[in-house]
Amino acid sequence: MEPPRRNLAEVQKVITSAHQGTTLEEKLQFYDRWAFEYEQDVDVLEYRAPRLAAECLASVFPADRDSQTILDVACGTGLVAVELYRHGFRIFHGVDGSEQMLQHAEQKRLYQELKQNILGHEPLAAPTDWFDAVIIVGALSVGQVPLSVIPELCRVTKPGGFLCLTTRTNHSNLQYKSELQERLQDLESTELWERVTVLDVKEWEKATSMEEASPGSDFISGTVYLYRKKVASASTQG
Repeated sequence: MEPPRRNLAEVQKVITSAHQGTTLEEKLQFYDRWAFEYEQDVDVLEYRAPRLAAECLASVFPADRDSQTILDVACGTGLVAVELYRHGFRIFHGVDGSEQMLQHAEQKRLYQELKQNILGHEPLAAPTDWFDAVIIVGALSVGQVPLSVIPELCRVTKPGGFLCLTTRTNHSNLQYKSELQERLQDLESTELWERVTVLDVKEWEKATSMEEASPGSDFISGTVYLYRKKVASASTQG
C-alpha cells in the first residue's frame, strides 16, 4: 500500500530537512527513510533529470542499446533505469549508499546487480574499463555526493564509453557546480576524455524555496553533461 501523497509544501519541507544532517550516517538514514516516499515526492516536484539524462545518453547509442552495459551510480529507487529501459537499454548495474533505496530499485527487476557503495568515500565496487556507459543523476550536488567520486566514474568507464552526469544550477549549488565544471575541464585537458554535449535545462524541478527558484519561475534549472572516454592510440599505449 502506497503512503498518502504529499503536497508541494510538504515535499519542500522534507527536502530541506535533508540538509540538516551533517554526518554521513545522518544523511544515509535520511535516504533510507525517504526511500518509501521518494518516487511520489519527486513526481510532485516534476523532477525531469532522469528522463533528460536518459535521452541524452540514448542519443549516442543509435543501435545495439540492448547489449550495452550501464552502471547507474546513485541509482536510488531505479528511476534512471526505468527511463533507459524505455530507450531500449537492458543491462543495468546499480550502486547507491542507501540500503532501502537499493531494495526499492531491486523491486523493479531491471538490474542485473545492485551493490551498496558509499560514493565518494570508497572505491566503486566495479572493475576498471568495464562499462559502456556510466550515468549519475541527481547526486552531484552540494551536501550529497562529493566530487571525489569523479575519478572513480572515469576509471570504470571503458575506452570509447560514455559518462553522463547531471547537476543543479540553483543558487545554493552554484559553488559545487563551478567546482564540478573545473573537474570536467581537467578531464578534457588530459586528452583522455572529450566533451560530447552540455545540455542546459531551465525547468529541472520545482524549487524548494523562492530563494532557490529561477527568476520569474517556480523551477530551478539544471545541466546534463556527456563525455566520452577516448580509445588510446598505439603511440599513446607505447
